[in-house]
Amino acid sequence: MNPEEHRLLTATEVADLFRVDPRTVTRWALSGRLESIRTPGGHRRFSEKYVRALLDGNADVHQVSARVAS
Repeated sequence: MNPEEHRLLTATEVADLFRVDPRTVTRWALSGRLESIRTPGGHRRFSEKYVRALLDGNADVHQVSARVAS
């Protein structure tokens, strides 16, 4: 399995890729436009594989949010 498939990005890293403010990425996650997971500490993380697929136009926008178990 490729390590990049499980790499998680911060909102700032995603914002840099989309060229938007990190708060915009957080709003997208809150509205369900961008799939995210939550760390045990409550921080949002985004699958690099999913984000890159969105950038390439190869992924659908999901209304999914999950929390990572500690």
